[in-house]
Amino acid sequence: MGLFDFARNIGNKLFGSEDEAPEKIKGHIEEENPGVSNLEVSVKDGVATLSGQAESAEAMQKAVLMAGNVKGISEVHADGLTAPAPVQEVQYYEIQSGDSLSAIAKKYYGKASDYPRIFEANREVIKDPNLIYPGQKIRIPVE
Repeated sequence: MGLFDFARNIGNKLFGSEDEAPEKIKGHIEEENPGVSNLEVSVKDGVATLSGQAESAEAMQKAVLMAGNVKGISEVHADGLTAPAPVQEVQYYEIQSGDSLSAIAKKYYGKASDYPRIFEANREVIKDPNLIYPGQKIRIPVE
């Protein structure tokens, strides 16, 4: 999966100093348990590095998004996070000002009413379908 870029100055504020960032990000990912075992997180200069074993490509993608959508993180390296090959193709989308999950669903699937599909694919990343923010990155399952 390699490297992902994120907006460093937006997202969930989980830590006050970079020294506490690895523990806070690891706890954040493990709390939702997207399917990653032996998770290790390190953070240096706003770059989070993840390692461990993901039970699926989806679990790996969610862990990366959960780490990257944290305020203070500008990149996520996941070369040390192993996972099986993906069974479903996904695209990544960065939320823009004025977006809603319905509008995104209309853009990708042709029907605004398909927004639950996007919400379910990002349940660990998005807690409430009405609370998304510009700069947040999410997964869009490809039909």
